[in-house]
Amino acid sequence: MSVKRKNRDTVTRDAYVMLAPFLILFSFFMVIPILASIVLSFTYFDMVQFPAFVGVDNYIQLFLNDDGFIKAISNTLVFACITGPLCYIISFVVAWMISQQSRWLRTVVTFLFYAPSISGNLYVIWAYIFSGDSYGIVNGLLMQLGIISTPIQWLTDPKYVLSIIIIVQLWMSLGTGFLSFVAGLQNIDRTMYEAGEIDGVKNKWQQLFYITLPSMGPQLQFGAVMQIAASFSVSTVAVALAGFPSTDDAANTIVTHIMDYGNLRYELGYASAISVVLFFMMAVANKLLSSVIHKVAKE
Repeated sequence: MSVKRKNRDTVTRDAYVMLAPFLILFSFFMVIPILASIVLSFTYFDMVQFPAFVGVDNYIQLFLNDDGFIKAISNTLVFACITGPLCYIISFVVAWMISQQSRWLRTVVTFLFYAPSISGNLYVIWAYIFSGDSYGIVNGLLMQLGIISTPIQWLTDPKYVLSIIIIVQLWMSLGTGFLSFVAGLQNIDRTMYEAGEIDGVKNKWQQLFYITLPSMGPQLQFGAVMQIAASFSVSTVAVALAGFPSTDDAANTIVTHIMDYGNLRYELGYASAISVVLFFMMAVANKLLSSVIHKVAKE
């Protein structure tokens, strides 16, 4: 009995030794910054003077007196509610369709779909497509068709800019979550499909709902976490297309609001308060979506 316990203790110790590098890096780059941000959110800190405790003043200012934040949170929620579910569904559907192809074709098509999400210079193409002069592709096409007579300022007009950012984000939606779906679909035990045929599963749609989805719980949850992070932390596409700041804050998001106060005004205490709000928004969204995915996978 003592020998078994000794062996078990040795295995446990070795496991902690193997995990130690990750735990140290994760704590240093994730846990400590999050805790520091929560602490700083209750202070006034301008990077020159020592942080001064102000209680909940930053949060009161944030929700009651900061119209820019209200606009930012509204834009972020609209963006997240549209792009989050659509990008998630598009990623899974495309991955599922690709999984039906041969290995060579699957590899090529996966690369072609994944490439836009890692090609930052493609924002230049979209800026040209929606250019505000007559040389822009969209304006030129609409003017040739006689739909408009003068160019539309797509990227500076508050009526259009958020919609364009959403379109571009949908086009770039096949990112890391998409790759996890592709990998998960390839790792499903094929004997489960054979057993399903014996039990009455007759077509691809029934295989999808009764075998594929319940077998991909971890990948579905990972994809959901990545999509939530991408939807709520949008900033790059907004800055690249609409500028910083955007016209009438039409493309202002929570992250660009953090950039405004943290990078430009150096009000790090206030910026930390915004970060904490964003963190809890993402945590709540992740919890709700994870419960839904767990239910689907369980069924």
